[in-house]
Amino acid sequence: MENSGITADILFQLGPLQISNTIVTTWAIIAATGLISWLITRGLQREPGRIQTAAEGVVNGIEEAIHEVAPEHTRQLLPFIGTLWLFLIIANLSGLIPGVHSPTRDLSATSALAILVFLSVHWFGIRTQGLKAYLHHYLRPSPILLPFHIISEITRTIALAVRLFGNIMSLEMTALLILLVAGFLAPIPILMLHIIEALVQAYIFGMLALIYVAGGIQSQQVTQQKQKEKNEE
Repeated sequence: MENSGITADILFQLGPLQISNTIVTTWAIIAATGLISWLITRGLQREPGRIQTAAEGVVNGIEEAIHEVAPEHTRQLLPFIGTLWLFLIIANLSGLIPGVHSPTRDLSATSALAILVFLSVHWFGIRTQGLKAYLHHYLRPSPILLPFHIISEITRTIALAVRLFGNIMSLEMTALLILLVAGFLAPIPILMLHIIEALVQAYIFGMLALIYVAGGIQSQQVTQQKQKEKNEE
């Protein structure tokens, strides 16, 4: 089956399940990152070598970015946001491998990531403040705004999925069209554009996810603080 550019190729079936190239590439990325992480962390030393130093630099960079947005919850958010960022970087760049398409050019993959962010916002909010306190903030400053809060949650999740899908899809299609017109006369500029755009889109998606999660947590804290001040009065 030829890829239409929007839908993924179906490679094989497992009963009623259709396994596409997006799924296979995603599995491969997960397995590779898991194996590399295990190999790096199994031999940590007080005096790190080049590989450990590079890995620590990546973790420290992600930790500092999270600290700027949610300083009180850096350790709590680091595993999720860090994993999301690393996966997106590798997934976006995987399109540079001949014969491989980035999973994030598939709307189903970006939708799954957006839904994961949507669920994580509520998970961290409930885990931090409790179910009752978390749900109560949807009724502030007035219960009339409840439908608007719900619509906002849904629309930003859709926008998160479509934004990443559209940018990566257009990037791959643009690179393909230029190669078809110019051949391999200008491969280096195209590769540089792909790398830069892939990194930018991974950063934007991860940062938006961080802002949404941190906003969910901090909104509960603001509500709780206001309630405490009201009780003290």
